[in-house]
Amino acid sequence: MNGQTDQRPVLLVLIGCGAVYAAYEHPSVGAALLVGVGVVTLLHILMKDR
Repeated sequence: MNGQTDQRPVLLVLIGCGAVYAAYEHPSVGAALLVGVGVVTLLHILMKDR
């Protein structure tokens, strides 16, 4: 390994964690795991061609 980290996976993980935390703190938003997975999946699809 060259010690460099791609920025895309780091961004996806951070945004997913933020979404899970927000859903956990406010249960009316939805199930925390479902919201986190949904946000990360959507971002992955949108950023796929870049």
